[in-house]
Amino acid sequence: MDFTTLPEGRRVALRNLRTPACLHGGGDDLIALELVIEDGRFAADGPADAEADLGGAIVLPAFVDAHTHLDKGHIQPRRPNPDGSFMGALTSVAEDRAANWSAEDVHRRADFALRCAYAHGTRAIRTHIDSIAPQGGISWPVFERLREEWAGRIALQGAGLVGVELVEDTPEWHALAERIAAAGGVLGCVTYPVPDLDRRLDLFFETAARHGLAADFHADETLDPASRTLRAIAEAVGRTGFDAPVVAGHCCSLSTQPETEALATLDAVARAGISVISLAMCNLYLQDRVPGRTPRSRGVTLVHEARERGIEVAFASDNTRDPFYAYGDLDMLEVLREATRIAHLDHAREDWPRAVTAAPAAIMGIDAPSFAPGAPADLVLFRARRWNELLSRPQSDRIVMRAGRAIDRTLPDHAELDDLMEPAWGRP
Repeated sequence: MDFTTLPEGRRVALRNLRTPACLHGGGDDLIALELVIEDGRFAADGPADAEADLGGAIVLPAFVDAHTHLDKGHIQPRRPNPDGSFMGALTSVAEDRAANWSAEDVHRRADFALRCAYAHGTRAIRTHIDSIAPQGGISWPVFERLREEWAGRIALQGAGLVGVELVEDTPEWHALAERIAAAGGVLGCVTYPVPDLDRRLDLFFETAARHGLAADFHADETLDPASRTLRAIAEAVGRTGFDAPVVAGHCCSLSTQPETEALATLDAVARAGISVISLAMCNLYLQDRVPGRTPRSRGVTLVHEARERGIEVAFASDNTRDPFYAYGDLDMLEVLREATRIAHLDHAREDWPRAVTAAPAAIMGIDAPSFAPGAPADLVLFRARRWNELLSRPQSDRIVMRAGRAIDRTLPDHAELDDLMEPAWGRP
């Protein structure tokens, strides 16, 4: 049969599939699978109105992307990073935010990004939201609008984002926490070495506990081995008794610290129950960038060592076509493919497909992906039959099914955003 055309009927059987064993009861590598879909949900095996033999095609549950920045997305054409550095990204985003981030601008760029993610097969996204005043007052209502508009297609979570220096016992900090709680969001901040970090972390967790919020950190996004804020976060969890979910993204400095120190930090992270998200593509882009010098370090955190300690590890898209990462399309298969190459996920444990499905779902506190009868029939089908085939091509002919029906996978045209880029570069 034509792989891109599936049979229709009230009860459809998809035969001769393969899926990662770690997503379907455990075990190694790919296992055989047959799926029956009825009324938009998986059903028990049995007779069907129509069926198709898919020739060993790989099937994955719809993806979950637990660390993105929808509010920054797609500003690269009008505000490029001048030198590809981390500081260049910070400066460019700050300038663009002040000049252009109206409610309409943020909504249009974020909606464009969500249409890309949906077409690629993502069902849930957590986005960080720049919440420094006055931007928080603009972007949180936009987020709430997007969440309503995308309900039933992509489940959205918002995480507030400010620098740790703004975590202070002030009316502004407490008002921000209240705003995030009102939006059903997650309390977040960027940590870096400051003299009173422990005090600020204690206040952060006290505030999150008061409002019943989970915690999400950008931690140690640097190759400076002296940046040890991940360890401080783990110690603060123990010190404050914080018992809601905590996740830390980036954690790049672990890769440059002495082995014993880095592993001791991961031991503390495991004891504290903190999850880790690796943003491998963005960190590869920004870290160890020196003009005229070939980069020596990948900037990826210690994902293998973290998993060996039972730490939940996910990979995510992070930034998309903005000064922090000039590329990307919120395609979680690309994330998995590049993470496999960057972090050497091959020739390793067999459960890495969890890192773009079950692990981020656990981090977000949403239902885990399942092919069990009664679960929503949200899946992605690939012509590839083996891991080597899957990770060797973009799989642009994949089929995305939501509630048991194939969706239109037409990607939005970048030209849609041309008028938003005019302040910097005019029409092409």
